[in-house]
Amino acid sequence: MQGKRVGVRLFKAFLLCLVVIAIVGIIGGGLFVKRIIDNAPEVTPDDVKPKGFTTFVYADDGKTELERFVASGSNRIYKTLDEIPKDLGNAFVAIEDERFYKHNGIDLQGIIRAGVVGVTHGFHFTEGASTLTQQLIKNNVFPNFVNETNSERFERKIQEQYLALKIEKQMSKKEILEAYMNTINLGQGCLGVQTAAKRYFNKDAADLTLSECAVIAGITQSPSGNDPVKHPDVNARRREK
Repeated sequence: MQGKRVGVRLFKAFLLCLVVIAIVGIIGGGLFVKRIIDNAPEVTPDDVKPKGFTTFVYADDGKTELERFVASGSNRIYKTLDEIPKDLGNAFVAIEDERFYKHNGIDLQGIIRAGVVGVTHGFHFTEGASTLTQQLIKNNVFPNFVNETNSERFERKIQEQYLALKIEKQMSKKEILEAYMNTINLGQGCLGVQTAAKRYFNKDAADLTLSECAVIAGITQSPSGNDPVKHPDVNARRREK
């Protein structure tokens, strides 16, 4: 009997230690996340809109193009949402952020799905859970994300989510989608959908067919790997999806 009592007491002490460790972990984690959020940059709608555009020089008639200047990171021609086919916006939403019109900047369902898929595939996390709002912020507020360490990437992800919640209160879904489609890297030096439409189909974005819209939206996940010119088979699978 005494042995059983000692065992019960040890078990209770063990459970109590687990509870204390969990509480300390939650508090510590909360303070850690708070520090990351406190270090997040202040952003406004202007900060998340694309910057850097192609410069055109025209003759006196205002129509004849004489010269075109493209600085590094500025191969972009801005188009308003009204000048872009609805199919193209729908294609980006379908392949990148299917709950775009329902979430408030963070897609919790998408985060859980990506986590489950990653765990079931041996902790190999290949599926993203970033919303279009987060991607817009990543490209225009954190342009050096390609050179991040793992710790910097984790910190940036937390800040992205925090800033996405703030931006969604200041911009409409239409404004976010328009800024996104004029920002995104679409391979071969193309920034935004207009330059991509010209590069891959030699036409204005407004004239893209449904299939062509899907081709361009399919590039986003990997601008080099999903290049429709260099890797047509890979892009075709994304287009069909």
